[in-house]
Amino acid sequence: MTSDPGYRELQSKPPPDGLRTYAGNDDPSLDVTARAPGSRDTLDARRDEGGLPGLLPRWALLRRRSIRVAAVVAAAGWWWSQALHYESTDDAFIDTRKVQVASALNGIVIDVPVTDNQLVEPGAVLVRIDPRDDEAALAQAKAQVAQAVAAVANLDAQINAQNARVDQAREQVRQAQAAVDFAAAENDRAQRLLKAGTGTLQQAQEKETNLRQNAATLASAQASLTAAERQVAVLQTQRDGAAAQLDQARAAQTQAETNLSRTQVQAPVRGRAASILAAKGAYAVAGQALMMFVPQQTWITANFKETQLDRMRPNQPAEIRIDAYPGRGFAGHVDSIQPGSGAAFSLLPPQNATGNYVKVVQRVPVKIVFDTPPEVYVGPACRWCRA
Repeated sequence: MTSDPGYRELQSKPPPDGLRTYAGNDDPSLDVTARAPGSRDTLDARRDEGGLPGLLPRWALLRRRSIRVAAVVAAAGWWWSQALHYESTDDAFIDTRKVQVASALNGIVIDVPVTDNQLVEPGAVLVRIDPRDDEAALAQAKAQVAQAVAAVANLDAQINAQNARVDQAREQVRQAQAAVDFAAAENDRAQRLLKAGTGTLQQAQEKETNLRQNAATLASAQASLTAAERQVAVLQTQRDGAAAQLDQARAAQTQAETNLSRTQVQAPVRGRAASILAAKGAYAVAGQALMMFVPQQTWITANFKETQLDRMRPNQPAEIRIDAYPGRGFAGHVDSIQPGSGAAFSLLPPQNATGNYVKVVQRVPVKIVFDTPPEVYVGPACRWCRA
């Protein structure tokens, strides 16, 4: 129970005649809200005329005023805390790096296995181009590789055979050298015997002739050895040329395989196919757009004013609200801040050194990444983005 004297006085005094509310009465005419305006028995009667507000105790009025003041102070404190720790903008959009899918070679489109806005996984085939010409080119390149491999193998065999001839010629040189050494010793002995008178002139001449013949045989063997060694060098050069042709043939095969793989245009990452222009039977030209591809990896590009970037840093938390998804909030964080304003990276940047200068607050794009990548559309604006 309260100790307020006014409250006890109000409880002890009977209510004024006819001053009853509709609740608990069967007569609607007794409802104070149904009385004529300005009546003493209505809620809008003036206090100095003795109306109903004049009957309320003072503590009740003070409590109402205290509640109102507390609500105002709480609202002001909340606004101040938000304005002090967060920066927000509604100039923000969902962004991604859209890809223009095009063919790398010319050919007839034989199949388009995807449809508009279809979600595909990395490596999924988007467009197929007639591969028969490229398959024939690949078969020809493989045949050229096989031919080059055979040529290299043939030259390797010739080099091995020539090395054997070199070994044979070297052995012949050693034999000829031994014969020369023996003939030289026989000639020396015959000459000494001739001088001593115990040998004949004929024997001395025979030994000298034999020495000269063996020396000629040695020279011939040495020449054969030199020719065989030089032939190895010739074959090695031919082998190098054949190896180069083999590398060229393998490069042609790789190019043919690459061209064949390009007959299937594949999705680079997980995403959706959009704005499909390719159709079965159409002729695709290298570099011509076949469709647009929208990756699933998205982020927010928020254009904050330059005066809002003083305390903004990477990895700071952010809160995102998107118009296309009312009632949902998305958590994220600041990934990076562009090293320049949007005007600095525009096609025609402003030239502030000419003409009259008007100060305009610049906006700087800030990349905000979702903490949990959601399934959102690319392009919708954000109701607000706070970081």
